[in-house]
Amino acid sequence: MSSITSSIASVLSTNTASAADTATLAPPFVPLVLYNNTPSETGGNSLTEDLTIFYDRGDLAWMITASALVLLMIPGVGYFYSGLARRKSALSLVLLSMFATAIVGFQWVLWGFSLTFSHSGGPFIGSLENIGFRNVLAQPCVGSPKVPDLLFAIYQGMFAAITPALAVGAATDRGRLLPACVFIFVWSTLIYDPIAFWAWNPKGWLAKLGYLDFAGGTPVHMASGSAALAYSVMLGKRHGYSKVHGLPYRPHNVTHVILGTVFLWVGWFGFNGGSALSASMRAIMACVVTHTAASVSAMTWCFMDMRLDGKMSAVGFCSGAVVGLVAITPGSGFVPVWASIIFGVVVGVVSNLATKLKYYMAIDDSIDIFASHCVAGFVGNILTAFFAADYIARLDGYTSIKGGWINKHYIQLGYQLAGSAAGLSYSFIGTCIILFFINLIPGLSIRCDLESEIGGIDAAECGEFAYDYVEVAREGPTGMEIEGVDVSKGGEASPAPGKEG
Repeated sequence: MSSITSSIASVLSTNTASAADTATLAPPFVPLVLYNNTPSETGGNSLTEDLTIFYDRGDLAWMITASALVLLMIPGVGYFYSGLARRKSALSLVLLSMFATAIVGFQWVLWGFSLTFSHSGGPFIGSLENIGFRNVLAQPCVGSPKVPDLLFAIYQGMFAAITPALAVGAATDRGRLLPACVFIFVWSTLIYDPIAFWAWNPKGWLAKLGYLDFAGGTPVHMASGSAALAYSVMLGKRHGYSKVHGLPYRPHNVTHVILGTVFLWVGWFGFNGGSALSASMRAIMACVVTHTAASVSAMTWCFMDMRLDGKMSAVGFCSGAVVGLVAITPGSGFVPVWASIIFGVVVGVVSNLATKLKYYMAIDDSIDIFASHCVAGFVGNILTAFFAADYIARLDGYTSIKGGWINKHYIQLGYQLAGSAAGLSYSFIGTCIILFFINLIPGLSIRCDLESEIGGIDAAECGEFAYDYVEVAREGPTGMEIEGVDVSKGGEASPAPGKEG
């Protein structure tokens, strides 16, 4: 018995010694210091104090990563659109997404961030106190006490860039690039920044009303979808468009569609998960519901297509995944996991059917941006009113909401309808006005001429092509024609029946 007792004592003494050694070797623990409300507009003086000490380094690391994930989504939009379009417009659509990244990258620093997320302003727009990122440094941002202004600015700048990138896909096959670039800058300033301020800045009228939008149901998706519809109206229909069948052709590169979907699906973890503005349980929940809604919606869209032709379409799967991601966006930080299944089923059905709206409206929405973003965003806004839960929002440790219908807060549906209607109408009407005036400026006609449209935007506007084999055709004898198209000018042969053009 004494030997057993001595053995136990020996083990305990060894473990105690090991723990003591570990404590000695471990770096000293630095407790999180609460922001001291310094009178400095920058959040403090980096020459005299460590400004990082006010923030959890885990939160900072996650938000930097989330910013990069959202940036990845922008070329994803380009590849998705490019694959759906005809090959003669493939390069221009990828290029437009990169233009949006660069143009809004400048606009956001110049005044976009200040107009949207400054600490001062009225109910409709922010001030210019942070113009040129003036004093944007270590002060806690308006969105969360856990993130400094500078990090919040770069993260939200990616949202600002992807939104017009979604909208200008409406320029497919007939929109000129230079006017589209001007449009991106002006639209971001006059349309996106105010709507984002309304919804996300605590001083915004929608935020004060009680409207819930976690990551961009209205500022990103309804705004871009309605803008794309307006862009399509102002451009007019493409050459050869039929009132009954539209302009039927097969997507020229389904692999690009899948690649773009991969970029978007992965990036959406930063889009929704990052909107928690912390490495918290709420961020984890946002990622889980995002993935679930996309998965369910992708299969729902596939089954909707199967009822017509019995085929499991890759394009249908990708379209369904994207609308599922769109729909869950406004509710991703508010709804429980089981509700995300409902989001996926409902938006998969509704957006699939909404692709037919363009025929009833007689609008050539060439790649269904309105159905995929505006309609899906609206569905997400409304379902958020039903399924938003106070305990989900509280997973970050400090957010308090009244919830939706499952919390018996029935007025939330009215708030969601108000936010949706305001964003859609302001974006659609504003986009029409902006394009009308851009089109009046000499040299900025928004639509290309018929010869350029038939030959392809890539040839007419870029002078380059997405694929080498097109270059081989272009280098043929001058004046060579294939089925009525002048190949020496970068045109394409007309498709054989049943083939893409």
